[in-house]
Amino acid sequence: MNFLAHAYLSFNNPSIIIGNMIADFVKGKQILQHTPAVQEGIRIHRAIDTFTDQHALTKEGRELFKPSCGLYGAVFMDIVYDHFLARDLQRFTDVQLEQFAQSIYTLLENNADSLPPVFLQVFHYMRTQNWLYNYRLTDGIYRTFSGITRRARYLEVPASVPFAVFEEHYNVLENCYQGFFPELEVFVKEKLALLP
Repeated sequence: MNFLAHAYLSFNNPSIIIGNMIADFVKGKQILQHTPAVQEGIRIHRAIDTFTDQHALTKEGRELFKPSCGLYGAVFMDIVYDHFLARDLQRFTDVQLEQFAQSIYTLLENNADSLPPVFLQVFHYMRTQNWLYNYRLTDGIYRTFSGITRRARYLEVPASVPFAVFEEHYNVLENCYQGFFPELEVFVKEKLALLP
């Protein structure tokens, strides 16, 4: 999953949100630099990623990207899931999504002193370009794909290639989201219920 899903699946718990958002920027023993509650958020993030990677519908979606994008299909699929979450009216109206995005940015800004420096570099762009809201828009997805293809070391195709897959298989990808995400939500709620 990508940033919007990790934020949403923290269910308004500030420490879990922080951990969930920074987890990819915390390596090895660096986890010990964070409070126990934020550490739980980091662990939740990793559990979400494992559940997502192993799910049959995620694998089905990735196969659509694989011929042109190889293993990077996993990265594009994470963005695709955020797109459909952002457009999921059972979870967000347009206004609710904007308010949610701003609340996440504010929380992270207020805790900037405790966040990994590399994450803060990413966060600058996340906030100024309003990534969490713009996943809702197809233009936002194209810009996100462009950022991935620009930075990807082993992917030699322009953003138009995975974006064409996204457009051509939009309904199939949406069905993957609709079947997968409710199961992920239940999984995370069960994990959070076990926390002390």
